[in-house]
Amino acid sequence: MHLLTSSRRTGLACGLLVGAVLDGMLPDPRRGHPVALFGRAAGGLERRMWADGRTRGAAYTAVAVGVPTVAAVAVDRRLGGRARVLAVAGVTWAVLGARSLRAEARAVEELLLADDLPAARVRLTHLVGRDTSELSADEVARAAVESVAENSCDAIVAPLLWGAAAGPAGLVGYRAVNTLDAMVGHKSARYLQFGWAAARLDDLANLVPARVTAVLTAIVAPSVGGSPSVALRVARRDGRRHPSPNSGFSEAAFAGALDRRLGGRNVYAGRVEERPVLGDGPSVGVDDLARAQRLSAAVTAVAAVAAFVAAGLAGLATGRRQRSSRSPSVSR
Repeated sequence: MHLLTSSRRTGLACGLLVGAVLDGMLPDPRRGHPVALFGRAAGGLERRMWADGRTRGAAYTAVAVGVPTVAAVAVDRRLGGRARVLAVAGVTWAVLGARSLRAEARAVEELLLADDLPAARVRLTHLVGRDTSELSADEVARAAVESVAENSCDAIVAPLLWGAAAGPAGLVGYRAVNTLDAMVGHKSARYLQFGWAAARLDDLANLVPARVTAVLTAIVAPSVGGSPSVALRVARRDGRRHPSPNSGFSEAAFAGALDRRLGGRNVYAGRVEERPVLGDGPSVGVDDLARAQRLSAAVTAVAAVAAFVAAGLAGLATGRRQRSSRSPSVSR
């Protein structure tokens, strides 16, 4: 049994790495993406289960997260060898969003460089939930950089870490949690109570990955001319100032690595939020969007290698325990 577990962990490591490479190479399908299909199903379930209370919201979250996670476990147990490597790679490709994140940021950047601010504001809505209709070009750029920073955790580092720790169940379960948070976790009148469980579960799921993202961002800061020590210092100092218990760490690390200042005034459905300033540098400009994309790409590469190594080392450790347990004991 231990030998099987060791082999499966090695297959998991390979599948995670292959899936990360595929995410960087293959565009998302225009129709039928697994995450979009899950969102559609979760939306239908929400319409049936909604009630203005935390208990019903917790039940909805348990069903919406539990069903696909249990299904992933059931399928994974039936697979072995190359089939499992391919399955893990496919699931990893489906839940990662590194390529699509950078593509959306690049689209906003190109519209700003073409001086098409109205179109850039509209395209920005693919990345953020704030009101974009009155933003200046630099404010559009800031919002896009903040989204790239936050989603470098949510769409890249966190699913890879959960995959390394728990296999396909970790990949699927994390993506389900994060998708639900985006759907019902915001503080609107409809979801303040119903979405409470989804939001808190997402906070818990990102507790470690957000801080790991800050460390990885510091490691690759030189790729954009930044300082690792500055990125870490800003993350430690400013990470907890953000309203989110997690997003501030990745955003502050990006601010430090890019030597730019993030945060400020945001508007959400007519509600104004004054976010704390993160970082010490000048305000973000349009030119910083390309640097943020390069930084996110570097974080992706390091995270993929780290997930591969972590899963592989776990497999080696399991193999050693298996060999040790099979060794004959010697009486003295």
